[in-house]
Amino acid sequence: MKSLLYLANVRLPTEKAYGIQITHMCEAFAEQGIHVKLIMPTRRNPISEDLFSYYPVKKNFQMLKLWSPDFYLPGALDRIAVAVKDAISATRLAFFAAFQREAVVYSRDELPLYLLSFIRGNLVFEAHRYSSRRVWFYRRFKKAGVKVAVISFGIRDRFLWLGYAEEQILLAPDGADLAQFDIRRTKEECRMALSLPHNKVLVLYTGHLYSWKGVGVLAEASKQLDQRYRVVVVGGTEHETARYKHIYADCRNIMFLGWKPYRLMPLYLRAADMLVLPNSGKEDISRIFTSPLKMFEYMASGNPIIASDLPSIREVLSDETAFFVPPDNPSILAQIIYTVAANIPESDKRARQARIKVAEYSWSSRARRVLRFIAGTP
Repeated sequence: MKSLLYLANVRLPTEKAYGIQITHMCEAFAEQGIHVKLIMPTRRNPISEDLFSYYPVKKNFQMLKLWSPDFYLPGALDRIAVAVKDAISATRLAFFAAFQREAVVYSRDELPLYLLSFIRGNLVFEAHRYSSRRVWFYRRFKKAGVKVAVISFGIRDRFLWLGYAEEQILLAPDGADLAQFDIRRTKEECRMALSLPHNKVLVLYTGHLYSWKGVGVLAEASKQLDQRYRVVVVGGTEHETARYKHIYADCRNIMFLGWKPYRLMPLYLRAADMLVLPNSGKEDISRIFTSPLKMFEYMASGNPIIASDLPSIREVLSDETAFFVPPDNPSILAQIIYTVAANIPESDKRARQARIKVAEYSWSSRARRVLRFIAGTP
């Protein structure tokens, strides 16, 4: 295998985590000596920076944007517009890849691979979700011999249930750029740079504010903390952040900072006293499918982690590397926050173990495993 086409039927750069994962994997594949070309459609983008300025990745892979129509319709009709333009851009990506016979085609998006599965081989699907509404894609992938890399046991088990052979599936959890989070600045220096409180115990969450990520549970827990503590939430759209600020306007213990550039995440993590992964247990995407990027970044930061006790999280974290809390329980979460702050030796011990453990989850390590899987070598 000498070349790989990564088809990304999305807007890049993006504020969402998938952009981090895609670009780091392209970089990591290229570091293994593979000629990598990232192909994406043109999209209107509020982010003015180019890909290699926005993400902290080496310019060791090519990037190509294929023109595709980008349009919007008012109100509820916009969902139709999104579906139509995504179908058009997926077709454009597939048409381009159809003529690159010597390359392996790799994608997180079902539709381009579905179209290609009728005309060529060497296709790999990286599954970050499993939806019963998309089973017809997956059945076609099985029939066409498309290999599948999955980020969790929960997704793997669904593909096995469809009849996939174990050798056609690779379990490959997400990862982190370990060097990026191995910064030398002190906690106090980071707080000063970010204008965060110096005299508080900072409890930090990073990421989007979707309900299944459990930010509401953390916000409710903040009401039960005394004034020595501040819960800091970094991430979310303007609309989401405004909504949470309105709901918790009377709560002095929580700060919703909104979206921040990804290059600042190591500073935010280092500035904190503890990091929270409060995923809800009410939805399968959280309970059994996810492999959160923030989890690996938390581990790399060297700070104590509090995480919901869910199968998806237990695939990576353990009682040696994190403090667990029942999901969707603000009262117990508040109690565990107090416990972590009061028991510094144990908190530091688990944080050190997490930092050792995360070495298994570098992007380079993940890329090597995926490439061996594609080549059919152990």
